[in-house]
Amino acid sequence: MADFDLAAIAALVAAHTVPPVETWHPAHCGDSHMRIAADGTWFHEGSPIGRAELVRLFSTILRREADGGFVLVTPGEKLDIAVDDAPFVAVAATSEGEGPERRIAFRLNTGDHVLAGPEHPLRVTTAADGTPRPYVRVRGGLDALVNRATFYDLADWALAEGAEPPGLWSGGAFFAFG
Repeated sequence: MADFDLAAIAALVAAHTVPPVETWHPAHCGDSHMRIAADGTWFHEGSPIGRAELVRLFSTILRREADGGFVLVTPGEKLDIAVDDAPFVAVAATSEGEGPERRIAFRLNTGDHVLAGPEHPLRVTTAADGTPRPYVRVRGGLDALVNRATFYDLADWALAEGAEPPGLWSGGAFFAFG
């Protein structure tokens, strides 16, 4: 899906900053009563958060802890948040170039963009039922699950390129799919 331009995305990525949550170490204050479902929907006390701007704001203060848990953190407080799978979902991708020159950009459900490469690797795991589970690293231990339609785009590009093992290059790194 080529609904966005890679040069424009690179500029957005370079200009976008998130708070320095990795430097904030307030006392743990409890539970946020929030959950991020596997489909990327954010909930508070069981109700979906309908305002995209609010979800985007919360996503900027999300952090993965050393124990694998997730928290919402500010300079003054830290609250647990439940995450069913990955906290983000990659809902579209675009590709430019071929082979080692290829660059792949993902658009997330929060409106953010990620350029796959060494700092933002793409990986494919296998679920218990044998289905592939593709992810791209967003930042600081936070991943985005690549949705099915977007993974089909990636698979089509990989098959057309014919790499063995199947996979794709992006940002100078090769990411095998199996």
